[in-house]
Amino acid sequence: MQLPQGVSISLEPGLIKVSGPKGEVQKKFDVKTIGVKVDGTEVTVSTVGKKLTKPLKAALGAVESHIRNMVHGVQHGYDVKLALVYSHFPVTVESKGETVLIKNFLGEKTPRVVKVKGKVKVSIAGQEITVSGINKEEVGQVASSLIEATDVGHRDERVFQDGIYYA
Repeated sequence: MQLPQGVSISLEPGLIKVSGPKGEVQKKFDVKTIGVKVDGTEVTVSTVGKKLTKPLKAALGAVESHIRNMVHGVQHGYDVKLALVYSHFPVTVESKGETVLIKNFLGEKTPRVVKVKGKVKVSIAGQEITVSGINKEEVGQVASSLIEATDVGHRDERVFQDGIYYA
């Protein structure tokens, strides 16, 4: 895999750091049978002392995919668009620091609280929520937590369609 201009990778035992124009992302890998080598702008992922088996080939692909996602994140970033839908009670969503408050969901008096993980930003414009950051896993986790926080359990989903959904 070729590294784009302005992106660099540093390797430490069990840790890969990728830095670029938007920031730095690091990920721990606890894989003793996979080795990562950097030669200039070329990144190579290979096995260390073992025969290539099907599970090992899958692990190689996973590590390569993680590195590719990290490179894309420090270069372009990730954005997830969510839509706030309500029909019964007017819901308001507020982003305060490292938490997101969902107020008046289904007429509840106490707001639902979602913690924002890592360096992820949540911006709210009307009924559109945008989750953005440079780490794909953290952005996806925050978006999923927002959707899960408004999950309507034990009610008829055909009637109660209130919640936050992927746009």
